[in-house]
Amino acid sequence: MIVKTSFRDQVREFLLHQMKQGHLQEGQTINLAALARKLGVSVTPIREALTQLQQSRIITAIPNRGFIISELSLKEAKDLYELVADLEVLAIENSEFDEDSIIQLKEQQIVFKSAEDTVARINAKLGFHRLLTKNYGNSLAQHVLEDLKIRIFFYEREFMADDLLYSKSDNQHDAIISAIEDDNVPTASLVLKMNWMLILDYIQRQLLEVL
Repeated sequence: MIVKTSFRDQVREFLLHQMKQGHLQEGQTINLAALARKLGVSVTPIREALTQLQQSRIITAIPNRGFIISELSLKEAKDLYELVADLEVLAIENSEFDEDSIIQLKEQQIVFKSAEDTVARINAKLGFHRLLTKNYGNSLAQHVLEDLKIRIFFYEREFMADDLLYSKSDNQHDAIISAIEDDNVPTASLVLKMNWMLILDYIQRQLLEVL
């Protein structure tokens, strides 16, 4: 079956892909006319896509300026990381992990360990977390998580250049996989929450230095 997608959804996916690849920066204005020419669509689906992203707080509408990539803030970082942590814990506590799921997590962990630059490392880490929660059957929660992690990308691209922090995160990923293999979901949940809070603490300290 061929699944038809609207121009709005295609524009949204294009913009999200550009964000994931690090091609769009926080505070950057989205030029609707230039984007319409590049994608070969009218401005209408672009506005619709940007309005959707605005609802996810990825994009901000500024009077007399248009749409921009939302600026980073201390409060948003706290709310963002705590919400993602809570949603992921809920997800794994309501998921079943078979042998194939564990193999995929291990393979993605290898990708994470071998990433050679910050953007690749962040995307590999987010890929690990996506696999960790993919068996959760709540499609609304999955959609919310996906949007929240796009926003998280901006914080981590800006501040996550510390190899020591990634080493700690690497160890926590291994501990999560080990706990899941042992069918010890409470331990996996605890380490998962600690993982997100470790990153949040680091980013908050970095934000306090620049804001």
